[in-house]
Amino acid sequence: MTQRDVVKKAIFPAVDKANIPARPSLKVSVLAGLGGFLAIASITALANGLSLPLILGSFGASCMILFGLPDSPLAQPRNTVFGHLICSFMGLFFLTFFADFWWALPTAVGCSMVAMMLTRTVHPPAVSNPVIVFLIAPDWSFLLMPTFAGAVVLVLVAFFYNNFVRKIPYPRYW
Repeated sequence: MTQRDVVKKAIFPAVDKANIPARPSLKVSVLAGLGGFLAIASITALANGLSLPLILGSFGASCMILFGLPDSPLAQPRNTVFGHLICSFMGLFFLTFFADFWWALPTAVGCSMVAMMLTRTVHPPAVSNPVIVFLIAPDWSFLLMPTFAGAVVLVLVAFFYNNFVRKIPYPRYW
């Protein structure tokens, strides 16, 4: 074995292909994508109809979990709603009290992760909410609109779509 092979093996260890998840069928993939489309379309239609801000960039990633991995603990309603609320709160808190410091945003992200883990409400897409908060600098109403209202709409669409269209029991728990 050459030195190059040794280095390559150390950097790129052999992957046990038995542990790689099976590829979902085309039908399952398309149905998941359609669920994401319907969820974001619902939020957008409500936002336009009510002239309210209801959309967050992180909601797109939430759709991947809610419709692509609906059995995951990360996709359950409590994780989705409270994960988004916790992370938006952390972003607003650190923006309000520490915005002038370089460490405010990274601390908001880190505290969001800690809080979600301790409350058992981990929802990875929500960790981008503090970044969004720092980029747009909203007021505290951001917790209600778009964070809470948008997350609730996502969960409601996931509930109806997964149970009645895909025939997948959702949620596994509240």
